[in-house]
Formats: sequence, structure tokens, C-alpha cells
Amino acid sequence: MPHIHPTAVVDAAATLADDVRIGPYCVIGPDVVLAEGVTLESHVVVDGRTEIGPRAKLFPFSSIGLPPQDLKYRGEESRLVIGADTVVREHVTMNPGTEGGGLVTEIGERCLIMVGAHVAHDCRIGNDVILVNNATLAGHVTIEDHAILGGLCAVHQWVRVGAHAFVGGMSGVENDVIPFGSVIGNRAHLGGLNIVGLKRCGFSREQIHALRKAYRLLFADEGTLLERVEDVARTFEDEPLVQTIVEFIRSGSDRALCTPRTSQGA
Repeated sequence: MPHIHPTAVVDAAATLADDVRIGPYCVIGPDVVLAEGVTLESHVVVDGRTEIGPRAKLFPFSSIGLPPQDLKYRGEESRLVIGADTVVREHVTMNPGTEGGGLVTEIGERCLIMVGAHVAHDCRIGNDVILVNNATLAGHVTIEDHAILGGLCAVHQWVRVGAHAFVGGMSGVENDVIPFGSVIGNRAHLGGLNIVGLKRCGFSREQIHALRKAYRLLFADEGTLLERVEDVARTFEDEPLVQTIVEFIRSGSDRALCTPRTSQGA
């Protein structure tokens, strides 16, 4: 049966796997679901319709699943879903979805959400994502797999950050960040490719070389961005990583695209 510290307050209607561990002074609401192997250290609050996946671990003073900070929210039955093996460090806040965003906030598997980070309503976070200390996501943000967001950065609502992208610390991200891109700045601009991240993830020299060439063509001075995207799509039709960037740009969003300040190599 679950190991629950005597000082914890756990609603009898909560759903707990047999090996869940709940530490001192935690508070668990009635609609919470904790899967096998979940560990809550002391002083964790989990409320709302929140589902926490297998082996996730939450550290002290994290506040998970309480109502979103959205004036349009009227108590609709929205959810927060946290994937397997995700680690949520101290003072993190995560809110469930709203009617305007599909009624769900999702965090993928094997994520590391570090001290003081905030995940607002209707965000979609992929697998193996890292939010460094005090990274802040506004509502409806999408973060794709393996992205890393540096400390004290802030991401504007509806922005997309592509797979394997890197956001530098203290950056204000107002526009979409292409997959494999690296952005930095008070109003973040694209500074090149996330070469360090690509190497760490085991991408080959040939793959990285193709991405470099595609990047230079995408952000060259000639023609419009749409024309350059089509040129890159044809030139690199056999390069799946390049096509990932092409599809990201083509799919578009409510935000513009984060671009270099001046034409530059990757």
C-alpha cells in the first residue's frame, strides 16, 4: 500500500498506486492520480484533475494542478498530465488547461523542470525537455522534444520552441524558435544552430553539416522566406532533419519566426 507520512493530507478519493511515497506535509486533492513509483517529497501540493506518470518525482514546495492564472477560466473541468520519469524541483508551478486551449496541459516523459519554473495553462511540453531555474512559460506554449530553456527565460504565449532547440538564459522569446535553433537576447534572436546539443545527442557530422548548409540558405538575403523554404525543401529532400525545420516553418502559428539579427552562418 502507499507509504504516506502521517502529517500528509491525502483525500480519500485520490487514486494512488500501491508503491507511491508521499512525504511530510504534502496535500493531495480528490481528483489526483499518482501512478506507480511516484515520489512526493515534503510540502508538495497536488490538486485539480492531475495525473502524474510512473516514477515521477516532485520536490518540496512545488504547486501542481491548481487553477490557471487566466481571467477567462470559469472552473471548467480541465486537466494536467505529467509523464513518466519526469522530475519537478522545488517551487515549480504547473497549471491545468482552459477551454480556450483544449482543456489540458501536458508535460512529457523524462523532463527536468528545475527550481522555480512555471508552466502555464494549455502548454504542451514534449519528452526529454529541460526547463532551467525560473524558466517561465506563458499560456498555450509548445515545447518540442529535447529542447532546453535556460534560466530566467520567459516564453510568450502561443510561441513554439522546436525540437532540440536551445533558449539562452534571461532571454525573452516572443517568436517561434526553429528545431535545432539557438536563441538568445532580451528580445531573443536566432544566433545559429544548437551545435553543442546536436553533438551531445549523437547526430553525425554529415547530419550537422546538412543542417548548417540549410540554415545558411534559409536565412540568406536573397528572396523571401517562403521562397527560401521551398528551395531548401527541394535541395534537402533526402535530409529528414532539414525537413523537420521545413515542416515546422510551413505549419506556422500565431507568432512570427525568430530570425537572426543579420545574415550569418550557423
